[in-house]
Amino acid sequence: MKMKFFLSLGSNLNDRIKKLNQAKNLLVKEGLQILQVSSIYETQPTDYTEQPWFLNQVIEAEYDQDSHSLFFLIKKIEKKLGRKKSIPKGPRIIDIDILLNEMNVIKTAELIIPHPMLEKRNFVLVPLAEIAPDMVHPVLCRKINELLIASKDNSLVMKYKNSSG
Repeated sequence: MKMKFFLSLGSNLNDRIKKLNQAKNLLVKEGLQILQVSSIYETQPTDYTEQPWFLNQVIEAEYDQDSHSLFFLIKKIEKKLGRKKSIPKGPRIIDIDILLNEMNVIKTAELIIPHPMLEKRNFVLVPLAEIAPDMVHPVLCRKINELLIASKDNSLVMKYKNSSG
């Protein structure tokens, strides 16, 4: 049975657009069916601010395996695209996170869904609200567009020029 996921993709090193596209292509090649793609946003780094700005995008996809299988697939794709262990919250060639898996709540050593920082990060909320404004956060029981309006994150998130997914 296919499950619906929302994934966040981000890159702030090398050819950022190319890395986002390569990530989407590899996800599809590995069995994800992309249903929707947000615009691409240029976003100010948060936490560790001395680094290049990110390009971020959110995709809605279906996958016929569980969240843990998708998590391990994502780690494999990140490694294939050149991601290496680095400074926490630091520069990344590619970063792929599972934001939501329908109304499922998962807490294991390696995986937490919904993403634990989702409601605190405009670089995720803005593109997610673009494609799924009425999606309800399964823990906070609030719509994504409500979480965006209530967000205290003041980092800049701007549509990237030539931003079609």
